[in-house]
Amino acid sequence: MATKGFDDIEEIRVESLGQLLDLVTPDEHDPASGRIRDTSVYRGSGHAEWPLLTSLDRLGGTNPPHTKAHLEEHILRNFIRYSRPFLATQPANEWELLVAAQHHGVPTRLLDWSYSPLIAAHFATLAGPADTDKVVWRLNWRHVHEHFELPPFAFLVQDLDAMLHARGIRSLGELMGRPHVDDRARFICMLDPPALDDRIIAQAATFTICTDKTRSFEQTLRDEGLACALTRYLIPKERVNYLRDQLDLCALDERKLFPDLDGVAAQLRRYYSPSGEDAESSDPSLRRASVED
Repeated sequence: MATKGFDDIEEIRVESLGQLLDLVTPDEHDPASGRIRDTSVYRGSGHAEWPLLTSLDRLGGTNPPHTKAHLEEHILRNFIRYSRPFLATQPANEWELLVAAQHHGVPTRLLDWSYSPLIAAHFATLAGPADTDKVVWRLNWRHVHEHFELPPFAFLVQDLDAMLHARGIRSLGELMGRPHVDDRARFICMLDPPALDDRIIAQAATFTICTDKTRSFEQTLRDEGLACALTRYLIPKERVNYLRDQLDLCALDERKLFPDLDGVAAQLRRYYSPSGEDAESSDPSLRRASVED
């Protein structure tokens, strides 16, 4: 039985990392390379009933969400104003600024994903209340791109302006300032971020960006007839610690995904805690560039 509120999205129960890997491994080889290659991205969620909300959606609370979406442009402008002394290199354009803002915890319309299902599982096991089912979301982004007549590759920051111009939107600022976009202009696309630091690289991070900021991501896909692009891999609460231990056996932990002293300290704190729980797992320094809720 599917989790309440997600009846139209395929949901599969998984009880081990091996089962998860078997489920996401394609049945056929990629015709171009002759190898097994996945065309999906993954996101870990700490509660099976949580929708896919961006940090901008959650600003101001989640009941209801989206209450501060109109502040998006003001937030980014203030990040631009105050961030300059702290940026090692100046961003190439406003899209790179948006990625930098998201990476450092500023609320944006970007939604974090990873190309690795195991990295998504890592964040799912550590996020949210302890005694709850967790979820690894899977998105077939190429199906989404095909629906919106976009090329079959993830965009880079330097590609996005041309895509917006083709849809009659002159800039990121204009996109932020539009409360609604017409049918011709709407889109959802993948954005591969520049390697701003080691965390983005270690987490195989990527983002989705959407013209709509008034609905959850899965609801936007539903309304486009794209619920089939999503799959939910449900980790039952009684198996969460088992998957967490398997991830540790694979050395897929905070030390690898946050390659700095904060990551080392977080891994040690959690690993030596009772039942692997970490009372400080919400440490904001470890939420940057993370694929989690």
